[in-house]
Parts: sequence; structure tokens; C-alpha cells
Amino acid sequence: MTVASPLRLYVHIPFCAHKCHYCDFNSHVRDEPPWQAYQQALLAELTHWSEHAPFAGRTLASIFFGGGTPSLAPPALIAAVISAAEELFGLTSTCEITLEANPGSAEADRFLAYRQAGINRLSIGVQSLDAAKLRWLERIHGPEEATAAFHMARRAGFDNINLDLMFGLPEQDLDHWLATLRRVVELAPEHLSCYQLTVEAHTALAVRHAQAPYPLPDDELALAMLFATREHLAHAGYQAYEVSNFSRPDLKCRHNDGYWQYDDYIGIGAGAAGKWDEPDLGVTRYSNTRAPERYIETATANGCAINSRESLDHLQAAGEACWLALRRTQGIDRAAFKQRFGTDAFDLFAANLQPWLDREMLKVTEQSIFLTPAGLPLADTIAASVL
Repeated sequence: MTVASPLRLYVHIPFCAHKCHYCDFNSHVRDEPPWQAYQQALLAELTHWSEHAPFAGRTLASIFFGGGTPSLAPPALIAAVISAAEELFGLTSTCEITLEANPGSAEADRFLAYRQAGINRLSIGVQSLDAAKLRWLERIHGPEEATAAFHMARRAGFDNINLDLMFGLPEQDLDHWLATLRRVVELAPEHLSCYQLTVEAHTALAVRHAQAPYPLPDDELALAMLFATREHLAHAGYQAYEVSNFSRPDLKCRHNDGYWQYDDYIGIGAGAAGKWDEPDLGVTRYSNTRAPERYIETATANGCAINSRESLDHLQAAGEACWLALRRTQGIDRAAFKQRFGTDAFDLFAANLQPWLDREMLKVTEQSIFLTPAGLPLADTIAASVL
């Protein structure tokens, strides 16, 4: 690429107290997670990438601890990774450092320690404030623990908090969802992520749903929930900057927005993935070994634990960049795209995009290419049409 994108670091913590039936992330239940060995593996991998192109010598613009349940990790592990990242790479003055947290009280007690370790943004997996819905989701917390965790995070000094919510749950109607949304907005978090429940293949939920289908909202109701969410949050002062993500002004998740802008990122940890731009305008991606114990063994011995690697050519990389950017409210920045790929995005993918333009689901201006409200329900399909 012509200009190096900001560099980001993703740290995967794969351990959970319980594997929820809808979860398709790389998460594993262990009675006693091997924290010390896992920390050493993370540091070995971080050191490896600091010494090798294309990441050596670059400064980190954001760090994101995802999982799994990162808030199960000892604060000392989190502190060690942040300290090593700062020493090996350096952090920008505005580096955003996020930790995903479970609202369970045992983890919430650690919020102050995480803040002292260097975390400056917290993402709490609330999902619902309805006790019955939380039980169906197999979450290990209740509504009271969720709100208590939020207030504890505030007392610990966090002034940038995201709450994850889920709609489209069994027997959930629009009024029920809006009641949840109103209660969450009253807490005044800086950011909200609102996702529709998806029955992912190869999950326990998918098996159960195939055997005895759950009464999930139909497409019409799910669509009503989506638009009601956007309307309600707009009135409450939250900007929709991506299909499912809303923030107070200037408080979007810079790390995730970096993914949608096709920035380079290092992924460390079991099952983590990374990506970098190639000088010939292509892209290389890798993913790590998923099993935690195997990851520890390999990363500790070799400094990395890559399980698979993939190279994309110029056209494939450009298509993937468009696919990701179309999820953003601002869409594809045509000038930035041309600077990066040497050609205009619409010129390159006109045949793919024109049908959506004809149906008024997509809009093209001199500055950008973006989804219209009519196109929003088909965001994934429209975005995927350029791949």
C-alpha cells in the first residue's frame, strides 16, 4: 500500500467460566487456566512480531483484549502485556486500550486493578437486563450484577465504557427490547453495541434450534427492532457509526473502526488473527493455533503459533476493504481508497455495486459510497457483493 495504516494489537484470552450456547468464538472452559504459561506465550509472540517485518518499528494506535472472558485474567497478565507492547512498539499518545469484561461480581472487583494496569476503555457484556433472557442465553450474571458492574467501573475511574446488548431473542417483542434499551441509556455509557442474535453454525444453539426451533422474532420484527434501535439511540445522543455500533460524539471504538478501515493489526493468543498490507498492494493474513495448550507450547518454543496463512492479491484486497468499509455509516472514502489502491472504488466495482444503486440501497457521491436506510437491512449481502 502507498501509506502505512495505523497498527493495532488484538490479544485473545480464550478462557471462560462457561461456554454460552450461542457463542462461536474461540473460548474454552478450564477449571484452572494456565495463566502464567499463557502470559509467557503472549510475551514471546509479541517479542517475535516486534522483531519481524511488517510490524517491527511501528507504533500501536490501539490494543484490544478480547475473548473468551478477558476479565478472568489476572490483572498482572494484562499489565505485563501492555507494558511489553509499550516497550517493544511504543504507544501513540491517544492509544485506546480496551478490555472485554463479564459483569459477574468476581471480575468486576478487579476493575480498579485493570485501570491501574493501563486499560482505558471497558466493554461489558450485558446482553440483556431481563433475568429470563439472561438465563436463556446461559449468561452467568443477572440484571443486578450487570448494573452493579457498570457502576463499579465508573467508581474505578473508567470514563469510556461500552455495553454489549443483544436483540432478536426468543419471544422478545419490540416493546420489551425498547424497555431494555431505555434502561441501558439511563446508565449513560459512552458506547453501545447492539447485535441481533444469530444462530451460528457449529454452536450448541444451532444443534438445539435444528432439533426444536426456538420462537425467534421473524424478519419483519427483527427489522423493526433494528430501526427502532437507531431512532431511539439517535434521540439519546448516540451516533450510529457502523451497522451495530453507536457512540457519543468522538467516542467510537477506534480499534474496531480500524478493522472496518482495513488497518494492519497484530493478533496474539490462541486463535488470534493478524493482517498486513504488502508493498505490491496485496494483503497477507494469518491465524494462530486455536487450542490454548497447543498455542502455549508452540508460541513459547517458536515465538509464534501461526496455523494458517493467506495471501490476497490487489483486487481481492480492494474488495475486502470495500466489504468492511460499507459497514461504516460513512461508507467507502473514495479519495482514501484511490490513494491506497491506485484506482477509484466505484470504477473498480461498478458492476457489483450498480444493481444496489439502481434499487436505491446504495448511494454514491464524489466523496463516498455508503448504504442508504433501505440498504441497511441487507448490509452484509451488499457488502459481500464486492468480494
